Amino acid sequence: MKKDFSKKILVGITGYKDIHWQRKLREIDKFGITKVALFLERFDKNQRKKIYKALLESRIKDIPLVHIRNDMTKEELSFLVKNFGSLYLTIHEDSFNVMQKWRGFFKRLYLEMNTDNFISRKVDVSRIGGFCIDLAHFKVEATKWSKEFIYIFNRRATKRYFKCNHLNGYSYEKNTDIHFPKKLSDFDYLKTLPKFVFGDVIALEMDNSISTQLKYKDYIVDILNEKFNVKK
Repeated sequence: MKKDFSKKILVGITGYKDIHWQRKLREIDKFGITKVALFLERFDKNQRKKIYKALLESRIKDIPLVHIRNDMTKEELSFLVKNFGSLYLTIHEDSFNVMQKWRGFFKRLYLEMNTDNFISRKVDVSRIGGFCIDLAHFKVEATKWSKEFIYIFNRRATKRYFKCNHLNGYSYEKNTDIHFPKKLSDFDYLKTLPKFVFGDVIALEMDNSISTQLKYKDYIVDILNEKFNVKK
């Protein structure tokens, strides 16, 4: 069966100022989009309250992936799961320090690894749902053959770990991810990645407008549909 990545890739609500999420929500309504990803990492508690209220009043029905932050409460996770069916709550390595407060949601937590070549002893992907492979991070990690890359690669046979992704641009020149990509070629690195890292839900983690994200999505879909559907 052919894979269609147009169904897997979601535009993302990102930013750190109220105007950032407000603009993206207006665009989402304009385009009639009902399924998105939500990145709360840079929004504080008061901002999040406003976001939740606006989401309930929007046309958005499904938010399969939410990038959460360590100060979020269990009640916030319950709200997202109940109202928007959030299956994948993505976290960082240091989230293992505060994870106990999210008991009951462990199997919905998915780990995005850093690129600093260090993994705390507290990190244990077997305790949670699996990885959220940030695809540009993985490219950086693979290039450095870092501890994070080895940790992920050694678990490649456990398919249930690889369910979701963050996706942004990548710079070959600087060997780093790009959160405000400016050209289509910033996504060509996707052609070089192993298939096992790609999950069922792929969230665009970029600060570009929704209209620009949709343009990039079309290009990314073409790359991935060809990658997965061409017989070799």
